Amino acid sequence: MAPNSIYLNGLAQAVNSKQILYLADKSRKGNKKINMAKSKSKPIARKVKKTDSLFGKIKLQIEQARQQVAVQVNQSLTHLYWSIGGLIHQHILEGNRAKYGKEILATVSQELTIEYGTGYTISSLSRMMNFYHCFPDKKILATVSQELSWSHFIELITLEEETQRLFYTQMAIAEKWSVRLLRERMDSLLFERTALSKRPEKLIKQELKKLKKGELSNTELVFRDPYLLDFLGLKETFSEKDMEERILAQLQQFITELGSDFAFIARQKRIVIDGIDYKIDLLFYHRGLKCLVVIDLKMGKFKAGDKGQMELYLRWLEKHEQREGENAPVGLILCSDKSDEHVELLLLKEDRIKVAKYYTQLPSMAILKAKLHKAILIARQKEQVKRQKESE
Repeated sequence: MAPNSIYLNGLAQAVNSKQILYLADKSRKGNKKINMAKSKSKPIARKVKKTDSLFGKIKLQIEQARQQVAVQVNQSLTHLYWSIGGLIHQHILEGNRAKYGKEILATVSQELTIEYGTGYTISSLSRMMNFYHCFPDKKILATVSQELSWSHFIELITLEEETQRLFYTQMAIAEKWSVRLLRERMDSLLFERTALSKRPEKLIKQELKKLKKGELSNTELVFRDPYLLDFLGLKETFSEKDMEERILAQLQQFITELGSDFAFIARQKRIVIDGIDYKIDLLFYHRGLKCLVVIDLKMGKFKAGDKGQMELYLRWLEKHEQREGENAPVGLILCSDKSDEHVELLLLKEDRIKVAKYYTQLPSMAILKAKLHKAILIARQKEQVKRQKESE
């Protein structure tokens, strides 16, 4: 059965996904046998170079066709599971059969397994119902399923809050996350570590809509707090130089933690002001924000003087390095400890300078999660009080 011919008109038309995968696998193995037979035959002399370009063109067509088939199969299966989940959900709700939900699932699972084989366990059907519940809009699903696989959705539907699901869905699409990276990002509480998570739900959704359109202008969606730098392998005592060298040695992983739109430019960039030498620890460029990003590493707690130093760097870059069409540079001060009251009084949340804490050795995720949720709650309460005062 071709992927495009899978129609979702009812449970009776449910198609076992493993049958589709079996056919695809059988086709792949058939190609493998042909390749093995080919390898046993006499090698073709390389003097027939005239066919090289022809071979390349054919190979390209085959690879593109395979990719298109894989995408179509994934979309068909995703829509199939969504439809099955919807049919069961509606059947239970319409008949006011909620208290018999488990019995209905068990019966349907047994009938589908007899008809189509494995793949329709009670837990699988429950997952399909949850999938339908989390992504009720078919038009949105049609768009998102072109970018994400069923395996992505399995991870996303484990999230209880809608804003979290929207965040990870849009970020996974924007930064082309694999399933593994999506899982890592969720486990590392990425959403909770963004400043955006501390904003009202309405504002979060507005910013995510912009991201969906390819617009990324809000630094609250880009920068995190804290940053998890345990992969650097730093011991209890280390210097700024040690940290900088480890970051460069693990640059790819560091950029993964920062975000995929960051591009490394320079380390210890020398600038001269009034004959005095200064050195910028790390200089990056962010493609989404379209600006230079200065990262200043601090071993201790954030101090008021750190802001003045960063302002100096940003003003110099704005004057001498900023190009036409770019936005003003942004600074990120990474500290081993953060002074929340200092940050608030210095109005850094409204400035181009961001201050964040880093962990080189992770606390338990339960403790980190509790801290982040508490910070989000406090920030949202302050935001609410601020709006109330403005409206008075």
